[in-house]
Amino acid sequence: MLKGLISFQGRYRILHQTWFAFFLTFVCWFNFAPFAGLIQKELHLSDPQKTTLLICNVALTIPARIIIGMLLDRFGPRITYSCLLMFAVVPCMATAMSHDFNQLVWSRLLMGIVGSGFVIGIRMVSEWFPPKDIGIAQGVYGGWGNFGAFGAEFALPILAVATGFVAGGASNWRLAIALTGIVAAIYGVIYFNTVQDTPSGKVYKRPKKNGAMEVTSKGSFYAMLLSNFGLIFALGLLAWRLAQPKIHFLSQSQMYIVWIGLLGLYAYQTYQGWRVNKELLTGQKIYAPSERYQFRQVALLEFTYVTNFGSELAAVSMLPIFFETTFGLDHHMASTLASSYPFLNLVSRPSGGLISDKLGSRKWTMTVISVGIGISYLLAYEINGSWALPLAIAVTMLSAYFAQAGCGATYGIVPLIKKEITGQISGNVGAYGNFGGVIYLTILSLTNARTLFATMGIAALVCASLCAFCLKEPKGSFAEDYETTATAENSLPSSSMLAEELE
Repeated sequence: MLKGLISFQGRYRILHQTWFAFFLTFVCWFNFAPFAGLIQKELHLSDPQKTTLLICNVALTIPARIIIGMLLDRFGPRITYSCLLMFAVVPCMATAMSHDFNQLVWSRLLMGIVGSGFVIGIRMVSEWFPPKDIGIAQGVYGGWGNFGAFGAEFALPILAVATGFVAGGASNWRLAIALTGIVAAIYGVIYFNTVQDTPSGKVYKRPKKNGAMEVTSKGSFYAMLLSNFGLIFALGLLAWRLAQPKIHFLSQSQMYIVWIGLLGLYAYQTYQGWRVNKELLTGQKIYAPSERYQFRQVALLEFTYVTNFGSELAAVSMLPIFFETTFGLDHHMASTLASSYPFLNLVSRPSGGLISDKLGSRKWTMTVISVGIGISYLLAYEINGSWALPLAIAVTMLSAYFAQAGCGATYGIVPLIKKEITGQISGNVGAYGNFGGVIYLTILSLTNARTLFATMGIAALVCASLCAFCLKEPKGSFAEDYETTATAENSLPSSSMLAEELE
C-alpha cells in the first residue's frame, strides 16, 4: 500500500485525486469554525446565534447525503463529485458577503450540502480497491480528506492575517472563506477531466430502481422507514432551535410550516420506498440468498457513525470556542490548539481502516474502538481551567484518535454490504453522522461542554455493547477481489444463508 501511494499510478492515483477532492470540501465546510468568535464580534451576534450557526453548518448535510447517494449510484462519482466541488463556490461566496445573522444562516445551510461529498468518494474508492484492502483505502480517503478540517482551522486564520492589508489591517476572514470556494470549483473541473468511475473493463453497477433504497426483506423495509424518520426528526429539531426567542430566525408559525413540510417529505420518502420495493412487499419477488442484506446492520453502522463522526463534527465545531473560554486564549491561539483534533485524521482514520483489515475481524475492531471513544470522552469531561494546557490537549487528541479511527472502521464495513447501492448505504450512514452532529451541538447549545463530552462518551459505550452482540461480519470481508467473491456466492447459495437472511 505504501509503495502504491508513493507511485501515484493506477488506482492509487484515483485515491489521491479523490481524497484531495474530499479535503477541499472539508476545508469549505469548516471554513466558518476558526472565525466564529471573530465573526460574532464583528457582526454583533449573540452566543446562542453563534452556536446555532454551527448547527446550521451540518444540518442540510443530512438530506444532502441521501440525495447525493442516489445521484452517485445513478450517474457515478466522477460527474457527481465534480458538480459538488463547483457548487461549493456558491455558499463560500455567500458566507464571505454576509453582513448579518440571517444571511449567515442561509449561507451555512447551503454549505451543509458541500459536506455530503464524503459519500461520493466511498463509492469511487470501493470501485478501485478489493475488499482485503478496503479498510486502509477508505481510511486514507476519509482520514486525509478529513484533514481538511485541520487545514481550515490552522491555515485559514494565517491566510486571513496575511491578507489583512486588504481589509485595512484587520483579519480578512471574508477573503479567506471566499478563496476556499474558488479553489474547490477549479479543482472540480480538473477532477472531471482526469478520473474515471471504474478501472478499464469493469462495469459500474447501478441499482435497478431509483428513488429510494432497495431492501431485501419486509422487516428491512420497516427498519428503513424508522431510519428515515430519525433524519427528519433531526431537521425538525433544527427548525425548533431556529424558532427559539434568543434566535428568532423563524416564527412559531413558520416553524410549524417547516414541520409540516418535513412530514410531507417523510411521506414522499415512504411512498418512494414502497414504489421501489413494491414487488417485495406484495410477495411478487423473493431475493436469492446472495442478493440479500440485513438493513439492521446498516442501522447499527448508522449508530456507530453517530458516535464517531457525529462526535467529531461536534468537537471540531466547538473546540476553538472551548479552548478560548476555558483557558482564556485569543481566538487565533484557540483555533490553532483546537486544530490538534482534526490534525490526527492524517493517521488515525487510516489506522482504523488498517486495523480493520489486519485484525481479521471488522466487528471486533469496531467494538474495541467504540469503547475507546467512550472512555476518552469521559476523560475530556473532566477538563477545566485548572488543568495544564498540554494535558488538556493530550486528552483531546486521545478522543480524536478513537473517534477518527472509528470512522475508518465503520467505512471498512459499509462498502461490503451491497455493492450496487453502496452510494445509498454510504449516504444513509453518513447522514447519521450529521444527525449526531446536530443532536450533540443542540445539547451543547442547551447545556455546556462538559455535558456534551459526557453524552458523547456514554453514547459510544452503548454503541460498543450493541456492536459486540449484534454486529455481523460482512461476507467476503477479506476477499482478494470483490467480483470473484460475488460470483462464488451467487453460484453457491446455501440453506443456512437463506435462514440467516430471513431473520
